[in-house]
Amino acid sequence: MKRLGGFWLAAVFALGSGVAHSAAPGEALPPTIAIIIDDVGHNLHEGQRLVQLDQPLTLAFLPYRRHTVRLAKEAYSNDKEVMLHAPMANTRNFGLGPGGLTPDMDEAAVTTTLRRALQSIPHVTGVNNHMGSLLTQQMQPMEWVMKELSRYPVYFVDSRTIASSVAGSMASSYQIPSLTRDVFLDHEQTEEFVDQQFQLLIKTAKEKGTAIGIGHPHTVTVDYLEKHLPELDEQGIAIATVRGIWAIRNDNREMFAEGEKQAIRPAYAKSN
Repeated sequence: MKRLGGFWLAAVFALGSGVAHSAAPGEALPPTIAIIIDDVGHNLHEGQRLVQLDQPLTLAFLPYRRHTVRLAKEAYSNDKEVMLHAPMANTRNFGLGPGGLTPDMDEAAVTTTLRRALQSIPHVTGVNNHMGSLLTQQMQPMEWVMKELSRYPVYFVDSRTIASSVAGSMASSYQIPSLTRDVFLDHEQTEEFVDQQFQLLIKTAKEKGTAIGIGHPHTVTVDYLEKHLPELDEQGIAIATVRGIWAIRNDNREMFAEGEKQAIRPAYAKSN
């Protein structure tokens, strides 16, 4: 596929066959979906299956996991978009693992933890929240998060793990390119449920023009995507990375001007 300007331009979209197509000036783009796969970094086998798919998926990596650095590098080399899946406190007290952000942290701790997590992900271009049903409701921690993210050329996707999240609105207030998840694909891990949610994602894209779905590296999800993404062209549905969706929604503008933001200084093991 042809890649332009570091992201999938609105005029260039990938159909299910994995072939790039261009829309002529003034020609309407087809309904377009983006699929974010969260929790990448634990499972090498499923991670590599996702990396090797033809379509421009967006992979959200947990920081400091065993296979994160290796898979992020492979993802970038295979035209996937790379995100930090930032662990945030949840209402059910599930453990966050390394890199977690919690309400008891002060601004310095939030800033340092988030910065180090960003630096640990090769080729990172965006951030979304892992869990976060507690933290994303709280204005002060979210302000600290977005204040730090605003320094770098990254976008933010509100996974919307709770309806009362203020994360997206806080990102917008810091002028961070911000998007919101439309559909969760696989919180029930059956082919029937994934298919139901995938069809809902397509329906949403047809209604709104674009839609963002979030899935996970479960075998049932990867099997489904492997089988059904190549069929999208028959339905007239395109697939883009998150940056591509943002471009479509913003008249093909670049997210950031050259030199506008501070580069993220990598701090990960080069040998991985």
